[in-house]
Amino acid sequence: MIVERASAKINLFLHVGDRRADGFHPLQSLAVFTDAGDALALAAAPALSLAIDGPFATGLAGGSSDAAAALRGLRTLWALSHDDAALCGIGAGLGSDIPVCVPARASFMEGRGEILRPVEVLPRIAMLLVNPGVAVPTRDVFAALTARSGAAMDLPRGRFDDTADLLRFLDTTRNDLQAPALRIQPVIGAVLAAIAASPGALFTRMSGSGATCFGLFADDDACGRAAAALKKAQPGWWVMPTFVPAFGGAPETGGRDIGPGPDGL
Repeated sequence: MIVERASAKINLFLHVGDRRADGFHPLQSLAVFTDAGDALALAAAPALSLAIDGPFATGLAGGSSDAAAALRGLRTLWALSHDDAALCGIGAGLGSDIPVCVPARASFMEGRGEILRPVEVLPRIAMLLVNPGVAVPTRDVFAALTARSGAAMDLPRGRFDDTADLLRFLDTTRNDLQAPALRIQPVIGAVLAAIAASPGALFTRMSGSGATCFGLFADDDACGRAAAALKKAQPGWWVMPTFVPAFGGAPETGGRDIGPGPDGL
């Protein structure tokens, strides 16, 4: 059996341009990968099957990272020669966010998500993830989009030597999908306010099309205290303290052979 980690992808910013002739929106984003995530177990079997378990098996997004992990796992399971570039090409045909999730490394995204530039240096970041448990269909968010930053921003060189350097850059950005998502699910505003009011919170924003929001914190202790307080105050919310590894590398993205297991995929 092969176990592949699917690290949670967070969009630190997301700029959207006007819809292209092919129906896609050009975008710019900085995607990072956290220590939190799913685990995919793959094993050879005579027929294809899929089982999902865990307290949030019905989904808090994360499908792109799971799909990329499945591609990496199948490469290992079937002993394929495909490199990451080949897997990214396959992934691009399945979803715009999948290519960046294949290497699972902090990267700038452009085009519709397939043009990637890895970040060279990134500090370790304490991060709190919060989802109020509401559905925010991506299609509906884009349909409600009225203000766009466009996708022509001059992106930095890709080196963030410390947290202050990263925060200075993020202050010049936005998430264009946050406002329409708030109109669809106003509770997202309550989530953002709760994170921002937590001691030690440095920056708060919604990730992607929602409803997961994130907060960057001064340190792990502040992040952990904020998580404990929010879990107590809002027991119906999903709250996860985690971190983004330094230099943008996601932990344990490679497949690991853990021996024989049950049939199924």
